[in-house]
Amino acid sequence: MKVNIYLNKRVAVIGAGLTLFRRRLLETPQEIAWEAARKALDEAGLELRDIDCVVIGSAPDAFDGVHMKGEYLSHGSGGIRKPVSRVFVGGATGVMTAIAGWYHVASGLCQRVLAVAEEKMSPSRPHPQAIFKYIWDPILEKPLNPNLIWIFAMEMHRYMATYGIKKEDIALVSVKNKRNALNNPYAQLGANITVEDVLKSEVLVWPVQLLDVSPVSDGAAAIVLASEDVARRYTDTPVWVEGVGWTLDNTEWPARDLAYARYVEFAARMAYKMAGIERPNKEIDVVEPYDPFDYKELHHLEALQLAKRGEAPKLLKEGVFDIDGDIPSSPSGGLLGVGNPIAAAGLMKVVSIYWQLKGTAGKMQVKKPVHTGLAQAWGDLMQAGTVIVMRN
Repeated sequence: MKVNIYLNKRVAVIGAGLTLFRRRLLETPQEIAWEAARKALDEAGLELRDIDCVVIGSAPDAFDGVHMKGEYLSHGSGGIRKPVSRVFVGGATGVMTAIAGWYHVASGLCQRVLAVAEEKMSPSRPHPQAIFKYIWDPILEKPLNPNLIWIFAMEMHRYMATYGIKKEDIALVSVKNKRNALNNPYAQLGANITVEDVLKSEVLVWPVQLLDVSPVSDGAAAIVLASEDVARRYTDTPVWVEGVGWTLDNTEWPARDLAYARYVEFAARMAYKMAGIERPNKEIDVVEPYDPFDYKELHHLEALQLAKRGEAPKLLKEGVFDIDGDIPSSPSGGLLGVGNPIAAAGLMKVVSIYWQLKGTAGKMQVKKPVHTGLAQAWGDLMQAGTVIVMRN
């Protein structure tokens, strides 16, 4: 396949950093952001003075209880006296932060970019669900008094009904990801659980139960992106950004097919075309799909063309997505095991793929050789998809 975009500069990731993902971290949002940024700079062998531009990703200001959050976080992300951009597309923000960092370099605007995503969601006030009360259509949806879990329960139910998927098959995602998270030193909820544990956990809104859902978390992630000439000066193992894609689907969720994530498919096809990928299920070696709920990992694997519609649960049962499988999925532990500070969670997925391709993932390293990896995130009201493809 011929690529559909030509750029002046090839872009590599040369450093990455994560904080612990935890509930009620004592550090301020600025301190959390700087911890991740400092780790990324250290891995890249750079100092803050070497950075040309800073990209910040963070969800609504109200999560941290801070107005003008981009300006606020710039103090903790190295953005003082530097060009700073903030991106926000809900849960898709983390991967979009990496994409924004990529196009700052690919365009020739900057040689070295620090991209940081942060979220501090666990303080009791404001509670995330209180913030989400204001995202609904005021005429058609608000009178029903919906919340996010209510909506995702409908989507999960539609997915199960359309393809005849059993609840216990979906629960295997939570079992797998929490098991993988035991190998991740940053993870919040690594555990050995069983399908029975998931099925016996508290029902929130059927069919969504407590162990189907990722936890509320605080945390930050950061990467350093550089142009090819700069990257080769600082590392012998650059990881190249080969394709990016993003899509915003219809904002009226009742008008969409809830059984299939079309927004992710369109974003993936954009990234695949740019990267020259024609057979994703044969060419993607490791994947980090967005998994705030266990069914969403399966939903997204299908939209990424790594499984046919309705067949991801079958491949999961066969071990295809295990850490030693043909297409390891969420070797980091995903949001279900590591945690879900919204913007930071997506960039954590990018960091995971970077470490996998660099061969420095430690106990999280998948068992087979990997050369091409993909990270994906999803957000807003189920309509934003972001995808990044990377190679070593």
